[in-house]
Amino acid sequence: MTNFCEGRVAIITGAGRGIGREHALMLAAHGAFVLVNDVGVERDGRGSDKSLASSVAQEIRDFGGQAIANSSDVSDFGSAKEMVKEAIDTWGHLDVLVNNAGILRDRMLVNMEESEWDAVIGVHLKGTFAPAHHAAAYWREETKKGSAVDARIINTTSVSGIYGNPGQTNYGAAKAGIAAFTVIAARELGRYGITVNAVAPGALTRMTEDLISEEITEEVREARSPKWIAPIVTWLASTESRGITGRVFEANGKLLAVAEGWERGPTIPAIADPTEIGSAVADLVSQARLNSGMNGKGQDGGVS
Repeated sequence: MTNFCEGRVAIITGAGRGIGREHALMLAAHGAFVLVNDVGVERDGRGSDKSLASSVAQEIRDFGGQAIANSSDVSDFGSAKEMVKEAIDTWGHLDVLVNNAGILRDRMLVNMEESEWDAVIGVHLKGTFAPAHHAAAYWREETKKGSAVDARIINTTSVSGIYGNPGQTNYGAAKAGIAAFTVIAARELGRYGITVNAVAPGALTRMTEDLISEEITEEVREARSPKWIAPIVTWLASTESRGITGRVFEANGKLLAVAEGWERGPTIPAIADPTEIGSAVADLVSQARLNSGMNGKGQDGGVS
């Protein structure tokens, strides 16, 4: 093991499988003490298997790292508070929160049920807010006591949210919300020694395997392995990243990139008469960049 994150205490949600598991293993291999959180639900959020978090925690301990398992529901405000408290009680402090837990209930908008919307928004969006709130409150109190804080919140967004993918209005809305949450929280929390960044992973996991349109060859599996996401998260968790905040990174087996956010495009003076709007808007849109498709590049209509 190396000391890149030596002694830093990290909470990783949704760490029982896939991307979260890779985060937990790499941070622990670099010396972090890891609270492995996972309720153990199926992809759609149903069921529960607490053994998943326990298995990853044991895997870390087996190679000499420090880890505990936790099965808190991160979308429950009180449970998220208890999870943060458990990490602090176990190791005496907290340095890193990686919000990674998620589910999918994909459906075209006209067919989506209210429960499918609520479940996805709850796990992704509230499941990011609740742990972040309690962790940030702890770090703020530490600064008030005069303690030096060098803390990290690392959120998980998605290209579905920042670029847009049909059939995922619930998931995409949640992930777009997480990207905006990241930018705003970074501006709020910097005064307390906290950086806030997000990662949009491109990986082949149980969440995405049946959504991939291309043939899943060994080459594709390697390029989309969740192992490619953990390095940027591990770096962001380290003290070396203290100068970077409010950014969204794309990461997969082919690239590491910074996603650029919304910015004002072509502009004209305000128009009072709605009958004059049509031609003006047509001219504005003709000058504006196209929306990005799922490949991050401008596409006709924003669909890749």
